[in-house]
Amino acid sequence: MKILVLNCGSSSIKYQFIAMGETPDVLAKGLVERIGLPDAILNHQAKDGEKIKTILEIPTHQEGVNFVLEALTSPEHGVIKDLTEINAVGHRVAHGGEFFPNSVVVGEKEEKQIEELFQLAPLHNPANLKGIECIKAVLPSVPQVAVFDTSFHQTMPAHSYMYAIPYEYYDKYKVRRYGFHGTSHKFVAQKACDMLGLKLEDTKIISCHLGNGASICAIDKGKSIDTSMGLTPLEGLIMGTRCGDFEAGAVFFLQEKENLNIQQMNDVLNKKSGLQGISGVSSDMRDLETAANEGNERAKLALNMFSYRVKKYVGAYAAAMGGVDVILFTGGIGENGSAVREAVCKNMEYMGVKLDEKINAGLRSKDTVISTADSRVKVMLVTTDEELVIATDTYNLCK
Repeated sequence: MKILVLNCGSSSIKYQFIAMGETPDVLAKGLVERIGLPDAILNHQAKDGEKIKTILEIPTHQEGVNFVLEALTSPEHGVIKDLTEINAVGHRVAHGGEFFPNSVVVGEKEEKQIEELFQLAPLHNPANLKGIECIKAVLPSVPQVAVFDTSFHQTMPAHSYMYAIPYEYYDKYKVRRYGFHGTSHKFVAQKACDMLGLKLEDTKIISCHLGNGASICAIDKGKSIDTSMGLTPLEGLIMGTRCGDFEAGAVFFLQEKENLNIQQMNDVLNKKSGLQGISGVSSDMRDLETAANEGNERAKLALNMFSYRVKKYVGAYAAAMGGVDVILFTGGIGENGSAVREAVCKNMEYMGVKLDEKINAGLRSKDTVISTADSRVKVMLVTTDEELVIATDTYNLCK
């Protein structure tokens, strides 16, 4: 079965075309950028082929999807003869609310439910649904599957996901913690157990997905019991431009002092805070490490704050589960940031964590155990593959 995986953002479409079988095979992948802007870009690469970059006019997502399909069937750099070889399409959808504890085949009912969740994910769900509608317009008979960032966290108990606000707001608006990065946490937890020869259902795991967006998940017996993100991706860890945990009273204080309306305050917390806001240098960890090495004190502060928050969550989740067997790092920073991994694991021997600094130093994007042989808790670098999770769920629902 050949599956097209789409991740539609507000102005982009990330895609992979995967032949599913005993060993999944990525036949092509690419990215459409700058949708709706002048000089939009289609980046496309077929398996073992050169990267093709094309400047196009792409005013809407529909044209973007059409160009992706043309690239896949192109005589020069395509990988299929015609569109009949696309057996199913899997979509990343950010927010599933309480509607979707699992991935689903999308019909009219599911489309309406995804639309109802626009109010909880106004930046993501509209674009995700647009991708579904674009495929339906071109390939109406091809089954489509929605895979939700929030689904894995639907196993959290009420005492983890509820906020201590009037209960009526949960009844009326479903204001609660949902969590995100679920496809990644689910994938790397299973992968780590496979590497170690452990059974997922017998293992306590703390998964650290660290990137421009970052979250931590406590996984006990294969189920998410807590995670750092909340109603939206704003809660939890410090991120590239998101503030993470922040006192609500300070929001009101700043709104009054700076005379900010709701949208302006939202922009401050989501787009101007985090590593960017602290350092004044960049939201990119690599830029901060360079600046810190050159003596920039605010860059050093941003790095220290980031690692400290991760360490606090790791300790809290170990307490919540009554211990931990595996701590894993994934995502762009988790897979490439050896200094962050070292800072998080430092002075955690009391918890059974002993990092092998020689193995960890400079290690990038390679599935590796990075703890010492006598470490009671296994520490690992585990590469994630959210597109493969989407393809796998799509395959299982459509085969």
